[in-house]
Amino acid sequence: MSESGRDKPFTVEPGRRRVRSFVLRQGRFSEAQQRAFAQLWPRFGLDYRPAAERAGPRDFDAAFGRCAPRVLEIGFGNGEALRYAAAQDSDRDYIGIEVHAPGVGRLLNALAADGSDHVRIYHHDAVEVLEGEIAEGSLDEIRIYFPDPWHKKRHNKRRLIQPAFAELLVRKLAVGGRLHLATDWQDYAEQMWDVLDATDGFRNSAGPRGHVPRPPWRPQTHFESRGQRLGHGVWDLLYDRVADR
Repeated sequence: MSESGRDKPFTVEPGRRRVRSFVLRQGRFSEAQQRAFAQLWPRFGLDYRPAAERAGPRDFDAAFGRCAPRVLEIGFGNGEALRYAAAQDSDRDYIGIEVHAPGVGRLLNALAADGSDHVRIYHHDAVEVLEGEIAEGSLDEIRIYFPDPWHKKRHNKRRLIQPAFAELLVRKLAVGGRLHLATDWQDYAEQMWDVLDATDGFRNSAGPRGHVPRPPWRPQTHFESRGQRLGHGVWDLLYDRVADR
């Protein structure tokens, strides 16, 4: 989830009951963003289908009108990174998930302006989309940029990157695929390493507890630049999907 959506995380916790937890503060929903939903959702939007309404995972070949590798961004915020990536990479199809309606509306308008018809958007909970809409082993890459850090220790359990969620990501990535995360909270980077280095099917491309410079496919945002001027660090973590041990 990008920094613009930091009060809306998706979480999965192990045990008998899955917990979906996000605090949704929509903010100002402009007339242009409302028009985007009305006019552009049929072109770029995908409606989540409850279990009773679907026979299986989404047929993305039909949704995109072609067969191509797929990249999923979870919590795209205002869509800045997703828009940039799609504009640079027309050979792959992009799927974005976000619960923040103004951010979705903003991205819809941007995609129409760019003519990026290889992007589709869900305005729904990421866990439910992953579980119900996306087939096992069908994704080429998953991206999660600046998820809510829930920096108070008593709130750390609400963070997105937890063991059960990591196992869900492993199932959806094809062997040879990649998971890319970015955070500007060192404590959260430490938790990501703790969880992902211990998850069967993931291998840190930079070695255990390693990170890499910002890759060219992730644009540096205004928020990130401001933080770096203030001395904040940023950690990009790349994990390869490898065959299970």
